[in-house]
Amino acid sequence: MFRFETEVDKARRILLGQLLKDTNTEASSVLRALRGTPDEKELPLHVWVMDDKGGLAGGLTGRTWASWLHVDLLWVDAAHRGAGLGGQLLARAEESARTERSCAFSRVETWDFQAPDFYRKQGYEVVGEVPDYPPGVTEFILAKRL
Repeated sequence: MFRFETEVDKARRILLGQLLKDTNTEASSVLRALRGTPDEKELPLHVWVMDDKGGLAGGLTGRTWASWLHVDLLWVDAAHRGAGLGGQLLARAEESARTERSCAFSRVETWDFQAPDFYRKQGYEVVGEVPDYPPGVTEFILAKRL
């Protein structure tokens, strides 16, 4: 007989992640080949832009793994939008991922009301859409060869 539980459990979450990683590694020759290489480790990548008063004008946070840059967050303060800071943040992150971490690709998720056109202008292509995530909104998944 099984018992289902729904509480948040950090130790179980860590165990679950390790068990899934082990199962995936066993099932995939590509993931097996990554084991023990620098590409196996996921590394954070952050780029910040400060205004002349030392305040945060914009920033990008992401991570690199297995020759991919994954952009998690990109934001520019409303007072500085339209000055090209978003494109510069993204370009610096891409350049760092490409030259310092040997990344060949980048990916990002964005909602329809956020920035799909911005990413298209930066050379990204839509590779997937998730309608009604959340209800009434479409999430776009975009990717780019660096």
